[in-house]
Amino acid sequence: MLRGMIMAAALVFATSAGAQQLYPLPSQPAGVAWPSADWETAALPSDVDRAAYDLAVTEVFSGVHPLMGETRAVVVIQGGRVVFERYADGYTRDTRLNSWSVGKSLTHALVGAAVLQGRLGIDAPMGNPAWRAGDRRASITWRQWMQMVDGLDYNESAADIAQAGNAIMLFGDGRHDVVGWAARRPLIHDPGTHWNYTSAGTMLTADALTRVVIPDPRDANDRRARMRAWMNTSLFDRIGMHPVVEFDPQGAFYGSSLYWATARDYARFGYLYLRDGVWNGERVLPEGWADFARTPGPAENTDTYGAQWWLMAESGPGRPSRSLLTNPALSNAFAAEGHEGQLIVVVPSKDLVMVRLGHFDGGSEAWDALGDWAGRLIGAFSDRPQASGGGNVR
Repeated sequence: MLRGMIMAAALVFATSAGAQQLYPLPSQPAGVAWPSADWETAALPSDVDRAAYDLAVTEVFSGVHPLMGETRAVVVIQGGRVVFERYADGYTRDTRLNSWSVGKSLTHALVGAAVLQGRLGIDAPMGNPAWRAGDRRASITWRQWMQMVDGLDYNESAADIAQAGNAIMLFGDGRHDVVGWAARRPLIHDPGTHWNYTSAGTMLTADALTRVVIPDPRDANDRRARMRAWMNTSLFDRIGMHPVVEFDPQGAFYGSSLYWATARDYARFGYLYLRDGVWNGERVLPEGWADFARTPGPAENTDTYGAQWWLMAESGPGRPSRSLLTNPALSNAFAAEGHEGQLIVVVPSKDLVMVRLGHFDGGSEAWDALGDWAGRLIGAFSDRPQASGGGNVR
């Protein structure tokens, strides 16, 4: 029964991904060990554009760029090995840093782990105890929540910080019960028709996942402890990742942010998606789950968002705002992006994962500068041959 549910789920993801041609996710190179307690390192590949690479590395750690702020860690994985790793003074490979909204992509993986276990189907309504029968919000599916086409009235980053949804949930009136606050947002668009970036939706998804996994908690502490244990056994321990996950006073993990992990932890996570949810020969996420993440959702007002992961526009700058990477040669990349410039960029054509952790105070201009830098650093690495056997090419 469980195997049948998993196979059906994989078919759904493949059908969703088939709406667009996707660049094949590369398999583990022969002769390269999977990351275990440590990670195999290698010298910088000989085919790197050294001039472009040296300039990008110097720029990001010199602190001279007026917009990019402070870079605290950069890790580059290519061909399954760590080929570049550097930390700013005061930070090391053991320093855990806040995911901010990179956490949304982590939550996507946790939902995938539950799907693999047969606990939920992504085209079923997700629901919330606050929504009674007949409430249209109760019909919104897990897929729609993860694609951020739920249709709720929510403003992530209002000009007035007192009206910004994320600030209200983390630091304002909503902080005592973030899920309850998010569940009270009214519906203003038909689900599936309008994309709107929403931390509230991911928090509702995290709470719903917790109710699926822990349906009978004794109290908030029990809910918290049992959910942490499930996260570790279902995902984090399986890939050697050791994050600290924050929960609200009700015992709900935030989901949209507030995972704390090292740069290598985040690189492991990106590597899981580069390898199509497989780790050391074992499937951790359902077949097609990474394709679900990197396939554009149904709303016409964006071409740069999949499911809890950011995409690169195939042509033009992207809508409603520009892609992180604007080089057409990197349009197959997808990224987990977080406040103040946290990045995990996965580039199948280069068999590469790049992590950047740091801090900046700017808005879109700072993100544009960081994207230009990331494009130059990643662009310095050469493409890798596609694996034989075909596959969709984006």
